[in-house]
Amino acid sequence: MAAIERLGVAGLIGGAALVAGGARGADLPEDSAETLYHSYTGGGVNAHGPAVLVRKSLAEQVSLSASYYVDRVSSASIDVVTTASPYKETRIQRGASMDILAQDAIVSISTSTSNEPDYKADRTGLDVAQDLFGGLTTVKLGATRGQDDVRRHGVPWFSASATHWEYRLGLSQVITPRLVAALNLETDADTGYLGSPYRAARVFGTLVPERDPTTRTSRAIALRVTGAVGDSGSVRGIFRYFHDTWNIHASTAELGYGRHLGERWMIDGSVRHYHQTKALFYSDNFTTEYTFMSRNRQLGTFTDNSLALSASYRIPLVAGRSEVRLTASVERVRYRYDDFTDLRTGALYAFGATLAELSATVSY
Repeated sequence: MAAIERLGVAGLIGGAALVAGGARGADLPEDSAETLYHSYTGGGVNAHGPAVLVRKSLAEQVSLSASYYVDRVSSASIDVVTTASPYKETRIQRGASMDILAQDAIVSISTSTSNEPDYKADRTGLDVAQDLFGGLTTVKLGATRGQDDVRRHGVPWFSASATHWEYRLGLSQVITPRLVAALNLETDADTGYLGSPYRAARVFGTLVPERDPTTRTSRAIALRVTGAVGDSGSVRGIFRYFHDTWNIHASTAELGYGRHLGERWMIDGSVRHYHQTKALFYSDNFTTEYTFMSRNRQLGTFTDNSLALSASYRIPLVAGRSEVRLTASVERVRYRYDDFTDLRTGALYAFGATLAELSATVSY
């Protein structure tokens, strides 16, 4: 499967989950079972499938979780229809984690493996969250190691690999009883095969194999501020800045609002703007051949804007002990590329995408 589609779909889904999360402090997650169905449509790509997460605590000091996630993908994206044939495949991801409570700290160990016909990705992570000053301040440290194995359909002798290291540092602070801020820093170091065996660059209109550097280091900083509005609402603002050694600079700004409607309903909405500059070795059509060349549109200059809405309904089962929460969400994203053309029309490329999710969570 083309790397662009893997990163695009996973980024949308994974990013939404990260933004929804907040500082949990020195409290283990509650026991729960969650099932979710997701659907992504846009740019000639359709991806859908179920996901299941089960979490159970042991002796009030340890919490275990296991997850299962499926992506059934059919792709006729702009990259595919101009250089290859449409395809269908299934990606399956399995994960497990353990959270250990030690006084005012939580130590989290996680692992996951993702398999598809031509790509395998393994991840192992360690995180520590320490509460300070009576829980008003939380400091987080974390690291993840990843290993990717890349194959190519129809070319059994092709084999490549990549290694990824991710380091995280975060600080959450309760400023007032109605205002919370969080600052997060992240550094990634990637080595190995970082391109796609299917993608091609263009030199004077002629397609040639893509050639990406074998190393990449990136850094990102994100600030999130959440404040209470009235008795039942909250507003949040998020800003993230990213840059890497491929000379990509990107910024994200998001504004969201959530509100409880009575004791059972909750609604949430957000708008987001993202802008990115191109990599040093990116071009829509090179005029000469270089050591590194890419026409991966995700490395070009582009902007996306999105609008997301969600609603959830809580059903109490046993007062104060268990409940069911039903959630529906939809996000609409519009992508516009400044230096990537549709080879079929010669016009600058743009497309819209829709991500929808339905989930049911039982807390017990």
